Amino acid sequence: MTEVTLSNVIKDYGKSRAVHGIDLGIADGEFAVLVGPSGCGKSTTLRMIAGLEDISGGEISIGGRVVNELPPRERNISMVFQNYALYPHMTVRENLGFSLKIAKKPEGEISKAVHEAADILGLDALMDRRPAELSGGQRQRVAMGRAIVRRPDVFLFDEPLSNLDAKLRTQMRVEIKKLHQKVGNTIIYVTHDQVEAMTLADRIVLMRDGHIVQVGTPLDLFNAPVNTFVATFIGSPPMNLIDGTASGSDAIELVGGLRVPVPSNARGLVRDGQKVRFGFRADNLMPEGHAVQAGGEKAELDLEVTLAEPLGTETVLFTDIAGHEVQAKMLNPRPVRSGERLKFLLMLDKCHVFDAASSDAIRG
Repeated sequence: MTEVTLSNVIKDYGKSRAVHGIDLGIADGEFAVLVGPSGCGKSTTLRMIAGLEDISGGEISIGGRVVNELPPRERNISMVFQNYALYPHMTVRENLGFSLKIAKKPEGEISKAVHEAADILGLDALMDRRPAELSGGQRQRVAMGRAIVRRPDVFLFDEPLSNLDAKLRTQMRVEIKKLHQKVGNTIIYVTHDQVEAMTLADRIVLMRDGHIVQVGTPLDLFNAPVNTFVATFIGSPPMNLIDGTASGSDAIELVGGLRVPVPSNARGLVRDGQKVRFGFRADNLMPEGHAVQAGGEKAELDLEVTLAEPLGTETVLFTDIAGHEVQAKMLNPRPVRSGERLKFLLMLDKCHVFDAASSDAIRG
């Protein structure tokens, strides 16, 4: 069983604290994704797990063994980097087997491990090529294969797809997910891309300014964000937020004069006069006749479309509510002109309320 546990882990660079006493447990075989904006501490955390950065405080254990003082080679981890780090003068076969050759493993064991990794990643036809003869996606597969041959307890990925174009990133996300399904090892993956996090993770660890903000499944963070940072970071497009004031405990007066009921998940939890932010996703504001037909409380809004972005099976519509530009979605779309007025349905049971002062979610 290879669990990874961080207990009150701190990282200081001189007088600057990059990671603020984080606690995190990653289960055996779990695919955990550390995500957040640049400078949030996610790569530093990964490098501390790998042993490439010393920790300033706390404890890291892998498989129940404290590894604070162990060098990387003794932690039985493999790391895949952003820049592939392949040896340019070696063939794919030689790159895959190099770490085992350095460890003086028998030739038969090396050949078997290299063949298994190549088979998993579909590299058989590339074994005699050198890195310069490979595409970016092929190089990244070789880097992953080189990690596989060592049979580590934990795979660490540090933004491995950021150098690839959009199409290759999508293809490689599928390859990495298939890899996890085949090998079943614990994977800790760092990215700044929330789409990667949502599509790959069993659990997402969202970080900001060296703190963990929320940990949960992708749907946990999407459907129940703990604050406005999570609400606007997770999901594309980001959640719409409109300032307002609670009117009693069952209504919110939005800036601009529109009055909406308090969503059922926050009903009875707001105070009269409390400054709040009313949130909803584009999927929860849709034109009548082009919406998900589901039960629950709805509000009808007559709104003018200012911009339409056709995306094939759906169209993102820009409109205005109470002086705030918001985004909506149209399913089974038709052409929409700028300035056209449509009747929209707002799914109130899917909306959110956040305290304006603390940015924290108000939820029962």
